[in-house]
Amino acid sequence: MPASPSTARAINDRLALRLLQQEGPLTAGQLKQLTGLSRPTVADLVERLTAAGLIAVVGEAGEQRRGPNAKVYGIVADGAHLAALDVRTEGVAVAVADLVGRVLAEASVPICGHTGTGPAVEQAVTLVERVAKEAGADRLHTVGIGAPGLIDPSSGELRDSTGLPEWHRRLVATLQDRLPEARVSVENETNLAALAEQRDGAARDRDTFVLLWLGHGTGAAVVLDGALRRGASGGTGEIGFLPVPGTSALPTSTDCEGGFHSLASAAAVVDLAVACGVPVVAGQEPSVVGVVRAAAAVMREAVGRVGRVPGAVPSDRVPEVAPGAVPPGRMADVVAGAVPSDRVPEVAPGAVPPGRMPEMAPGAASPLGDSAPAARFLDALADRLAVGVASVVAILDPGCVVLGGEVGQAGGEELASRVQDRIARMTPLPTEVRATTLGGGAVLRGALLTARDRAQEELFTPGEPPPQPSPGW
Repeated sequence: MPASPSTARAINDRLALRLLQQEGPLTAGQLKQLTGLSRPTVADLVERLTAAGLIAVVGEAGEQRRGPNAKVYGIVADGAHLAALDVRTEGVAVAVADLVGRVLAEASVPICGHTGTGPAVEQAVTLVERVAKEAGADRLHTVGIGAPGLIDPSSGELRDSTGLPEWHRRLVATLQDRLPEARVSVENETNLAALAEQRDGAARDRDTFVLLWLGHGTGAAVVLDGALRRGASGGTGEIGFLPVPGTSALPTSTDCEGGFHSLASAAAVVDLAVACGVPVVAGQEPSVVGVVRAAAAVMREAVGRVGRVPGAVPSDRVPEVAPGAVPPGRMADVVAGAVPSDRVPEVAPGAVPPGRMPEMAPGAASPLGDSAPAARFLDALADRLAVGVASVVAILDPGCVVLGGEVGQAGGEELASRVQDRIARMTPLPTEVRATTLGGGAVLRGALLTARDRAQEELFTPGEPPPQPSPGW
């Protein structure tokens, strides 16, 4: 059954608007060429979208023809403003953008762990209002929030989770109260990071992949056939609770200690570096933020030292068992560092036990030599990460795993290639392991992209009443 004239017009309008979003400003002739529509049909949709205030003339293009220059049309970017929030355990980052996703202003604020729920929420909301004002936004059309924890798939709300601040949940409701005209939604931070990597990052050429988030904690996001998979309860990717060999206990329903989290969290990465003799910068603040920064810094230090070794073996030619690494048959023993700290002597000879690592100035040479501790650290961390990645690969066969977050970004290709080498020995399923190109900024980018999509979905429907906002994305 052919589409009705009104349906056909709506389809054509959306097609033209999507092209203007993807390609930037276009002439009517270019729209005709890209859409395959007739000249009269394109002329009608341009007139219709201009009258609706969705597009406007933004310039002229001199084409190879006689007559006046062709008008260039673009989306009216200031037709709506969007906000994106990256909510972390100890702070929040905010960006405000126009309808095409161009960031106009951004800022962040730390929120201390001892701050009460009410003051913490007020700090975050005040930051949103201040950044919106700096961006010249009179009001916000859509607000996208990325936060740790589980999102209820039926309500779209952040579920109460042990270990996460109460102000996270209160923030969503408060923003909706203070911004009654805005569509406010929340999504799991790792899911948003995966969407950003798929659109603008390391997974742009992949319809199916898994993002392994390596930041303060651990998480995973699953994208299959181009679609983000959340699971029956919204908990797909809670890899921190994955039971793994080598830890001293099993995780519980309320605590992921003893699971994969114990091997790959920022604190675990720092402890492993100390055990391997990699210098840790003195004076890092003892906080969540400080631990993540220390983990990322020690990763960069290790990668830099390995990269400076004369005659070092290229990452794509890592030997079957790298020096200092644990053979595949002893993976359970290694996962290590997972062994209680009082039994770390199994770490390579000469490594300094935790708690006895002398403070070292940035850039100071390691007493064990320039590269051996760094290589040992990267190998040991790759052993740990391979345990989690291999489990994901065995179940999902994603073909590609992206190491994300601040730690994944700092490890870069040196860490990714080591993990890939181990996965190749542990599973028959071909799997490429890539380093993130967006790092910790992927969450904010994903929140902004999702807010933009939602706003455009509503606004790019000329002549139709806007739908009522629904919870979640």
